Amino acid sequence: MLSSRSRYARWNSGYAYWPARAVCRIVTSVLFDLKIHGAENVPEFGGALIVTNHNSYLDPPLVGVQILRPMNFMAKSELWRNRFFGKLITSVNAFPIRQGEGDVSAVRETITRLQEGALLNIFPEGSRSDDGELQKVQSGVALIIRRAGVPVIPCVIEGSFQAWPNSRKVPRRYPIDVMYGPRLDVEGLKSDAVVKVIATAFARMQAELRQRRAAQPRDGRRLPGL
Repeated sequence: MLSSRSRYARWNSGYAYWPARAVCRIVTSVLFDLKIHGAENVPEFGGALIVTNHNSYLDPPLVGVQILRPMNFMAKSELWRNRFFGKLITSVNAFPIRQGEGDVSAVRETITRLQEGALLNIFPEGSRSDDGELQKVQSGVALIIRRAGVPVIPCVIEGSFQAWPNSRKVPRRYPIDVMYGPRLDVEGLKSDAVVKVIATAFARMQAELRQRRAAQPRDGRRLPGL
């Protein structure tokens, strides 16, 4: 039987993770003036689930770029159709889920990684937003939360839609903020209640970020696309 240290290492051994993170830190700081809020809410060790709103292709690296421990990612299986890209994202601790099919194996993989000490991100809205606004939280996240039994941390990204919306082929310069909220109190709740707690946290955090950004606009907000 694997020790807890060995089990943790299994899910954080992506050989490209730290080099990719280093590159992403430079890019996000230069192009997007990335600001992080509430990073202290992310546990320093042990399994934890980060639930994040989804606006852009930029979101996965943005979630983990300033966190001082490896992040694992659940991603849609279509991304593995390109062999090279599939190997690349596997090398940064990503694994596939078949959306809309009740992918039991992916759910099991998620729960296993969490229970063995991984920090893992999922996008409970299921797909990228078409307008930069919050979407409906899907009920499947509640099953993972109830079975994994780990802390759940909400994360909201603001500005990534403007930087790289679905309608653009390449990103443009635009300030981005990432906020991690306090651990959600979801223990013992039914699925619909879990979904409501997550949606409420997303709405509150998005409103707070938008107020901050309106009060303190940053240079580069209106710079032309790259």
